[in-house]
Amino acid sequence: MRERDRELSQNLEKQLTSFSTNVRELPGINIPENRDALIAQLIDSIRRIRYIETIRRRRLSPLRGEANSGIFDPIKAAVIHVQNGNIEEASWLTFLAIHFGKSSQDGWGLTQAFYSALDQGFTWDWNRASYNPDAVLEWLEKNYEELSSKNYHFGNHRKYESINPAKKSFTGLVLRSYILWITDNVSHAELFRRAIDSNDGNPRRAFRSLYKSMTAVYRFGRIGKFDFLTMIGKIGAAHIEADSTYMVGATGPYDGAVLLFKGQVGVDIPRKTLDSWLIELDEHINVGMQVLEDALCNWQKSPSLYEQFRG
Repeated sequence: MRERDRELSQNLEKQLTSFSTNVRELPGINIPENRDALIAQLIDSIRRIRYIETIRRRRLSPLRGEANSGIFDPIKAAVIHVQNGNIEEASWLTFLAIHFGKSSQDGWGLTQAFYSALDQGFTWDWNRASYNPDAVLEWLEKNYEELSSKNYHFGNHRKYESINPAKKSFTGLVLRSYILWITDNVSHAELFRRAIDSNDGNPRRAFRSLYKSMTAVYRFGRIGKFDFLTMIGKIGAAHIEADSTYMVGATGPYDGAVLLFKGQVGVDIPRKTLDSWLIELDEHINVGMQVLEDALCNWQKSPSLYEQFRG
């Protein structure tokens, strides 16, 4: 373990112990192995968020944003666009990255295949896609067989989506609904501005406002909305920050939180209650709601033995 991680681990252990002793008991980490595994997952989650902060400070190659480049990366491309003041393209690329996901088999392959329009001489950038949302859906229908033949995969958080136009989970319906959600609010920048202004500049209340508004996006449930909006905040496209872990609809994070607060899974706790307890916990350990959500989800998969998880 690196020295800075060792120091962070020690601080987290002190903070968790203090919370459990003085605020609310955490029986799920009474066993040292459980406590060590949770702390390791918290550090992993913190490191993933710091990674985005790190790339925002780096000088990134413009090729990261080129649709046909061998090093295309939609998140790094989004960071570049934010740095250049193009919130529209940054947010669109972020949405595509979250919707298609990063596959363990082929990385950003599916995102790139769509964004590059299969090298047909144009790209599905925001200007083109937002000009005619129906054209996006029609192109996906027309090119389904070629996309399918490449055998690209959605990321783990979007594994039930499909590029098959015959299915209810057809990705064209998702993309069109997202575009209409934004254009109904004029633009990404205007949508974010309204959310922030109407909440007196409070980044957490603005996040909640946008989260509720995003119900307009087809097949984007709790995890899709949470992942998208937290990434929008991390890349600097909008000054927003998750105000809770959004337990309603959660599975893995819910099980992890129940284990933490009750010492065993299977105990029925109202999700709003768990959310309030986690907000209370974060006020004590100050890691952020996204870190807690991510770490608890991974921890409950292997609570007594640390395992590294991706996606």
